[in-house]
Amino acid sequence: MVKRALFFSTPYSLSLRDNQMVIRTKEAPDMQRTIPVEDIGVVVLEDRQTSVTLPLLNALSDNNAAVIFCGDDRMPNAMLMNLDSNRTQGENYRAQIEAGEPLKKGMWRQVVESKIRNQAALLRKLGKDGDRLKPYYLHVRSGDADNREGSAAKIYWSELFGREFVRAREGAPPNNLLNYGYTILRAAVARALMGSGLFPAFGIFHRNRYNAFPLADDIMEPYRPYVDELVYELHGQGHSGLTQEVKGVLLRLLFADTRFGSVLRPLDIGLTFTAASLAKCFSGTQKKIAYPLLE
Repeated sequence: MVKRALFFSTPYSLSLRDNQMVIRTKEAPDMQRTIPVEDIGVVVLEDRQTSVTLPLLNALSDNNAAVIFCGDDRMPNAMLMNLDSNRTQGENYRAQIEAGEPLKKGMWRQVVESKIRNQAALLRKLGKDGDRLKPYYLHVRSGDADNREGSAAKIYWSELFGREFVRAREGAPPNNLLNYGYTILRAAVARALMGSGLFPAFGIFHRNRYNAFPLADDIMEPYRPYVDELVYELHGQGHSGLTQEVKGVLLRLLFADTRFGSVLRPLDIGLTFTAASLAKCFSGTQKKIAYPLLE
């Protein structure tokens, strides 16, 4: 079942009753609506005056919902993470910890290849020269030893947004739109990983002592072009700021179509297939991570 994504940009009072999220506005507390907690996949809390009860947070956590808290700048700042979301969690953690470098490098090769393939597919879809990336996704070496990911990125961003565009976290628009979309994606990936009994802190390639979710950063890479496509459309429509309308469009990322072979699934569901396949790769029962091909 496709989970719902909820975005609260104005003051609300959120509580729990009969395993339902009860939503009230500050201005009209007697008027309310309810949503089953089990139907919720992502919650973004942006307004500083929004109040949330502890029972509701626990219920969302128990149902493996990603709850994202925004800072004073209204950008995602933190996320609620369930510490016991899978019955085989301990076994999967051990498999992650014991994974050797050859296995990690082999998985990172798959991630890089899938990412560049999707970047090329997006460029072709938009009528641009995606074939320029073909030499980069063919024959990626173990661990991406010759950094094809970085070399492909220079060509990709130039083709997508023009030669003047520089992809940088603090760069000019549409970097801000990309940052927001990637943060939503990262939270959804972390949620899927936890649901598959994996620990996002144990990464394959990304390693930073200040990063609590390096595995999410690893696994989300081939999904980034789905964000890029939305941002490309928004940028083409003249959007440069993170308005409520723009954030709503980026949140719909979770419902984008993803194709796994002959089967079409919403991105939020696709992430669960990717995470489940990754867990099997760590356990040694599967060799390939399941990723969609953008079309």
